[in-house]
This record gives sequence, structure tokens and C-alpha cells, in this order.
Amino acid sequence: MRPATATATAVTTLIGVGAAAAAAGRLAADAALKAPHGRALPAEPRLSVHATAPGRVTLTRCLASLRPGVYGLEGPGVHAVVGPVIDGGSATADTVVRRLDRVTYGTLAPGTKARLTPQVYVGDPRSALGIDHADVDIPAELGACPAWFVPGPRPTWVITVHGLGTGREQPMNVLGFLHRQQFAVLDISYRGDTGAPANPDGLGHLGASEWRDLDAAIRYAVRYGAERVVLHGWSTGAAMALHAAVGSGMRDRISGLILDSPVLDWEATLGALAAARRTPAFLLPLAVRAAQGRTGTNGDRLRAAADPRLLTVPTLVFHGPDDRVASWRRSVEFAAGKPSLVDLRTVTGAPHGAMWNADPDGYEEAMRRFLTPLM
Repeated sequence: MRPATATATAVTTLIGVGAAAAAAGRLAADAALKAPHGRALPAEPRLSVHATAPGRVTLTRCLASLRPGVYGLEGPGVHAVVGPVIDGGSATADTVVRRLDRVTYGTLAPGTKARLTPQVYVGDPRSALGIDHADVDIPAELGACPAWFVPGPRPTWVITVHGLGTGREQPMNVLGFLHRQQFAVLDISYRGDTGAPANPDGLGHLGASEWRDLDAAIRYAVRYGAERVVLHGWSTGAAMALHAAVGSGMRDRISGLILDSPVLDWEATLGALAAARRTPAFLLPLAVRAAQGRTGTNGDRLRAAADPRLLTVPTLVFHGPDDRVASWRRSVEFAAGKPSLVDLRTVTGAPHGAMWNADPDGYEEAMRRFLTPLM
């Protein structure tokens, strides 16, 4: 009986270990799929404010604080906007001095802990940019989704779709440019956002179900006068745009796509988010499988939507190799699969969802060239 007892004990132990691993995988999946809106993605390090002076702020020196461009600086009770690194400033081996453009709210003081974020503007188009807008509701599958509508005289509308960990404020980075180009802009929310219906399972699906709210926004735009629409999405919003371009019943009204940091590999992004939340490497495959089971989605749908052979409209992609959340390699492959329609603009030194931040002027000039034939 002793061998049998030992075998039974071993099997019980393995079952216990397997159950514990599966439970840990589910927790890791939840952590990855519950990206809170308005909170920096976990890949972004916390920085300390060492000093401030008129027009400048001294931060902890690291790769993040040395990035080129313009970023929000966000911490508990404070939001500011910082510009490029100031050469010849009072930096040390452990600090870096950046231009301080403005403090949106709160107080920057020595010791403040904050993260750089792509979100430069806070509020709504009127309060943040001085641009008149209307608050509208998009009738979507699960209920009304709030949106900001900025009118414009052109028959082509631009529908903007934010990405992971952000909200409608993210697209305001380019809203001023689009307004100057006289486009009507519909800046939408979708299921899981503040003020929008919740996903029934309480989880984000990385665009796999959320895209149906974008489909509703396209129908809304056409109903209220848009002859054509350009979809501009960030991160999972870019994935939603690709789903809509393939699956929407209104896809014949889509005349172009602008994709910023697109999530083209569902499993890779899920693994990156779980790893950034300190999930042990051996649990990452379990986290992916658990997420598929929890949400009922998998990478096959996104791979089909992101198949460049199915692409029928001009597409501008902004992405770069420093993105630790969405696969840069997949964007390169996507562009190579349909070079006649896809223009890939490589942006270096920019984290996920921050391609505009790294080079606002270059980004907007590329947008201007892309949008001119679509006006």
C-alpha cells in the first residue's frame, strides 16, 4: 500500500499545485485586463521631484525622464506638463532638468512622486483647449456612451478612440490640430469607461468586444452628416479601428485609419501587462489562457482583423521599438504586408501610446500629409 499511498499523495500535491497555479493565472489575467482609466500603465516608473524653479523642474534621472518631447507629469493630487530636457541645467548624475510648461492643478514640490504620462490635457475641449464642443451620447450595444463632438465644415469626420489606461482626454493631444484643419471630431468613450456601460464581466477585452461601440459611433456620425470617417485609435483603440474596418456594416464609409501604438498581438500585450504587474514569468502563459477563458476572446480575432491583406483603405501607423506594451515587430510586419496602403512612421524614444508626445510637430505634419487627400 505504501507505493499507492505515495502515488496518491503525489497526485494530490500536483492537483493542488495545478489549482494554485491556475488561480494565480486568473489573478494575473485580472490584473492585466483591469487597466484603470486615468492611471499610468505599470511599465512607467515613478519619479521624484527634486526641485522646481520658474519654467523648470528637476526629476530623478532615468531613461523615462530623459525621453524627448512633451509629457504630462501626474501624481496624487497634481498634474503638470513638462517639455524637453534643458541642456546645461543644474542637473546632477542622479537628476535631470526638464522644461516646466505649466501646472494644471495641484502643487509640484520636492518629494512629490509622479509618473510621466501621454496625457497632456485635462478637462474637456472647452476648458483645456478653448474649443467649443457638444456633449453627446452614442447609442451603443450596451447603452449610451458619452462623447465629445467638435463641429467642423468638412464632410469627413475624424473619430478618435483612446487606448489602455486613458480616457477621452488622450485624443485631445491632436484635437487642436484637427480643429485647425477644419475636421469635425467625435471623441468617444466605450464600454468600461467612466460614464459608459460596464463590460458584463468587468474586464477589458483589448478591443475585441469594445469595437462594437466604435461601430455605433460610425453609425452616429453618418446619421448626423458625415459622408466619410477617418478612425484614429491609440493602443487598443487602434485595434478597435482595425476590427471596425473589417467587421463594421458601415466600413464602406471608412476612408482611412490612423493607428498609434496599435495592439496587434493580443497575447503579447496581455503578457506584457501581466509581467509589468510583477507576475512571475512561469505564470504568464497561464495568465494568457485564463484571460481567454474569462473573456471568451482570443488572439485569432485580432489576427484576422489585423491581416494587412484585408486592408482596403490608406493607413498611417505611428509606432516604435521602445514600446513595451504593444509589439513593435507586429507593426513592422503589418506595414510590410501591404506597403501600397500602409505608411509606418517609426518613432524612437517613446513609450506605449506616446508617439505624438515624442515629436508633436513631426506627428502632426505626417497627419496633415495623410489627411489632405481624404478631406
